[in-house]
Amino acid sequence: MPRSRNTSASPAGLAAGGRPPRRRRASASRQSSGRRNTELGLLVMVVLVTAGAYVLAALGQGAYVPANIGPFLLVLLAAILATNLATRRFVPDADGMLLPIAALLNGVGYVMIARLNPDLAGFQALWSGVGMLAFVGVLIFLPKVRDLANYRYIAMVVGLGLLMMPMIPGLGIDQNGSQIWVRLGPLRFQPGEFAKVALAVFFAGYLVEKRELLAMRTRRLGPLMVPDPKHFGPVLLAWGVSLLVMVRQTDLGSSLLFFALFLVMLWVATERPSYVAMGVAMFGVGAYVAFRSFGHVRGRVDAWLDPYQDPLGRCCQQILQSGFAMADGGIAGTGLGASGSFDFFAKESDFIFVFIGQDLGLLGATAVMLCYVLIVGSGLRIAIRADNNFDKLLATGLSSLIGFQAFIIMAGVTRLLPLTGITLPFVSYGGSSLVSNYVIIAVLLRISHESAQRSTARQTVSAGAMA
Repeated sequence: MPRSRNTSASPAGLAAGGRPPRRRRASASRQSSGRRNTELGLLVMVVLVTAGAYVLAALGQGAYVPANIGPFLLVLLAAILATNLATRRFVPDADGMLLPIAALLNGVGYVMIARLNPDLAGFQALWSGVGMLAFVGVLIFLPKVRDLANYRYIAMVVGLGLLMMPMIPGLGIDQNGSQIWVRLGPLRFQPGEFAKVALAVFFAGYLVEKRELLAMRTRRLGPLMVPDPKHFGPVLLAWGVSLLVMVRQTDLGSSLLFFALFLVMLWVATERPSYVAMGVAMFGVGAYVAFRSFGHVRGRVDAWLDPYQDPLGRCCQQILQSGFAMADGGIAGTGLGASGSFDFFAKESDFIFVFIGQDLGLLGATAVMLCYVLIVGSGLRIAIRADNNFDKLLATGLSSLIGFQAFIIMAGVTRLLPLTGITLPFVSYGGSSLVSNYVIIAVLLRISHESAQRSTARQTVSAGAMA
């Protein structure tokens, strides 16, 4: 008996089930439960805000309360509760801010789409449900994110294949000068939205594997010492082909997004600012070549520099109307649905941020921008806390994707950058973008949960050893 007591009092015994580790596990469990309860409270607030905004938009447009507000509220609440139950079951230790912020942006986007084009509201609601199902599916079928590193080359092939799908005769659809859509029976989607996630997995896996070799300077190129070019082969192939395909499809907004993803992940992996400088120089050369080679690019740049040169041209007219609409909103906005809407192309997708600024004013537009800042900040915090290099780099890349995509489109409609045809994450109309971004949130939550669990396990073993 004394021998047994000594064994249970030993560090090994404590680590295996003694009181201090048990108390620590109980504390960790309470912390996880508290995090999920906080998430649930925020999600309920999102439901109330979305339902209130939906009613206000209807009152502003027609002075009536929507007849479907009851079913709308119940369905929205059921969907939100389902996502919270999924996080409680599969990622209880994950970050508690990402899902509520994404749901809030999704709700604001739905209200704006219902106001601008009621015929599309039902489709957006359907895609929101599909996006939440994809979110739950990732949590269920992706038990360990780090296992994706083993499939990095498969991810590269899948990503490039998705990018090339619109170029296949009979599948690709040319819409508004860009061939980025695919039609499969009644289903139409943008495969490039899913390709960005696959390529982020490839970049993370390959750069983690080769980061030391990429950081070493072993070859001389004139006055400069550079890494061995062979180590850049696969990653430059994936990056170069993706850019060429996007240019071929005249989807330069996505080209800029892929370039930014590649540059950020390369910089984080190697910690060499020289790569950033070279990347910016390469981007400048590529932008000039695109400006000289493509008429629609030149037209957008000219309209960006001087939209009054052709005020009746579509691109110039959109920029001018965007400025007038956002100026009409002022500081506090005209009110949801109270201002009407300018009738111009892609108002529920590329230009939805304009009407957020008009209805909600500078304060509302700033709140939306802060939501993206919080998503990116939460993602980068997850990356910092991750103890696995692949998890760290993948979280950085996925967070950057959402941040850069939001920045590019918001900068375009406010004339900080030339206009590009990409969607505002979670807000713009579009099922492909909505589903892919919910997948990104699910992967980030899985990384957060795994990191927290490993940290708790280390602390439990350490406490047992100290006792």
